[in-house]
Amino acid sequence: MSDDRSSSRSKSSLNDSFERYLQDKGKGRGGDGGNYRRNAARELERFAEWAAGDRGRDDWTGIVPEDIDREPTFDDLDERVFREYARHLGGDRGLKQNTVQTYYRYISAWCGWCVNEGYLEAHYAQRASAMAPLPEDDGRKPGDQQAWTSEQRHALTRHVDERARDAVEAYRTLPEDTDPIDKQRARYAALKAARDRALVFVLAYTAVRVGELLRDPNDPRRRGVRWEDLSLDDGSMDVYRKKQQWDAASLPDPVISPLRSYRQLVDPPTDRWPVFPTFDQRTLAELVREELAERGERPEGIDERREACARDLLLALDENIRPPSITTDGARSILQRLSEAAGIDIDHPKHDYLAPHGGRRGMGEVLVRAFGYTVAARYLDNSEEMVRERYSHIEAGELGDVATEALEEIDSVPQ
Repeated sequence: MSDDRSSSRSKSSLNDSFERYLQDKGKGRGGDGGNYRRNAARELERFAEWAAGDRGRDDWTGIVPEDIDREPTFDDLDERVFREYARHLGGDRGLKQNTVQTYYRYISAWCGWCVNEGYLEAHYAQRASAMAPLPEDDGRKPGDQQAWTSEQRHALTRHVDERARDAVEAYRTLPEDTDPIDKQRARYAALKAARDRALVFVLAYTAVRVGELLRDPNDPRRRGVRWEDLSLDDGSMDVYRKKQQWDAASLPDPVISPLRSYRQLVDPPTDRWPVFPTFDQRTLAELVREELAERGERPEGIDERREACARDLLLALDENIRPPSITTDGARSILQRLSEAAGIDIDHPKHDYLAPHGGRRGMGEVLVRAFGYTVAARYLDNSEEMVRERYSHIEAGELGDVATEALEEIDSVPQ
C-alpha cells in the first residue's frame, strides 16, 4: 500500500472502517459466523461512542482534543487510548472480569485488522501497557457453567415423556364421533408435547450445541435440522458445526424412540420439513396466508380454510407449507416452561431453569467420568485440550480422592 493511501486512511473516521471489517468477519473466516459479526458491531459502536465522548464517566470528553471540533480519526489512536478504554470497561461499566476480556477482544481484533488494512501503524490494543488495566481472565465463559445433573436430566426427561404419552394417548383414543375441531385440537396438543419431548431428549443426550440444532435468525446457514438430516436407523444426524462445516453427530439410544414416535405422529409432507418447527401462532398465520395467496387462493377463501382448522400448523401440514424451525431463543423459552412445569430444583446464579447449554455440559461430565477426555472430546466435537480445560474440576476431584486415600494409608501406619 502506498504511503499516500496509508496516510489518507489514518485520517479517516473510525466508523469508516467498521462496515468493511464486519463484512470480512461475516464471511465466516476462522469460525466466525453471524453472531460474531452482530456482537462485534455492537462493541465497535460502543467504542466509537466512547471515543467521541458520548459514553463513559461524566467528565469524559473523548479522545479528540477539546479545542478541536471533529470526529475521532485513526490519527487519534495510540496505546494510551486503548489503555483508557480497557480501564473504562473494567471499572465504569461494572462488568464481570471475563465479560470485560471478551468485549476488549472484539476491539483488539478490529485493531489488528486496521493494521493490516493500513489504518494504523501498530497493533496498539495488544501492547502490554494498553492491556494492563484489564482484569485477569478466570478462563470461564459468562453464563456457560450450568450443567444438568443426572437427577435434573432424569426429572426433565421423565416429565416430558409422561406428558407426551398422555397427549398422544388422548388423541389416538378419541371416539369416532368426536367433533373434527376437537380432534384437531387433540392432534395439535399431541404434536406439541411430542416435539417438546424430542427436543429435550436431543439436548439432554446428544451434546449437540443448540445453535447447531435450531435456527439462528442472525446466521442464514443455520436453518435448523430437517428430517432429511436424520438417520434414525443409523443413529446419526447431520448438523452444521461451529467449525463452519457439516458433520455427523451421534444419536444415542435414548433419543431414537422419542424421535421415531414424533416423526410418525407428524408424518411430514417432505423430508425437508424442520424437525422442530415453530408453533408460534402469529408466525404460522402469516406464513399460511402468504403461501396460499401465492398459490392463487382468494383472501376470503383463505379465511374460510383457516377458520375450519383448529391451528395453522395443521393447515400447513395438510398443504405442505413448510414452517421455519424454532430459534435458539425459542428453545430457551420452551425449557423455561418445562423446567417450571416439572418442578425441578435448580440452584444457579444466572439460570432459574435448565438452559440448553447445560444439557451439553452435563453430558460432557458423564462422558469424561465414564470414558476420559479423549472419547468425550470426540463426542463433544471439541479438542481434547479444551475438554480438559472445561472439565478440569473432574480431574481435580479425582486427584483429591487419590490424595485423601494416600493420606489415610500413610497416616494409618504406626510411626
